[in-house]
Amino acid sequence: MADDIDRANDVAQEAMDRIIANAPKFSEPSYPECLDCGEDIPYQRQQIGGIKRCIDCQNVLERRR
Repeated sequence: MADDIDRANDVAQEAMDRIIANAPKFSEPSYPECLDCGEDIPYQRQQIGGIKRCIDCQNVLERRR
């Protein structure tokens, strides 16, 4: 018989599965350097896919919108 913790884990896992399923999918490769400033984009950030700007330049772009 499932207890409260097991049910809570099931609910949390279902929520996480929905979030992952609805997350944007990036099929294009990331750039090794930022389009705006030319700084190297860290390898871990490149692994997301579709990255064209460093974090600082992306933040500036998003604030302008």
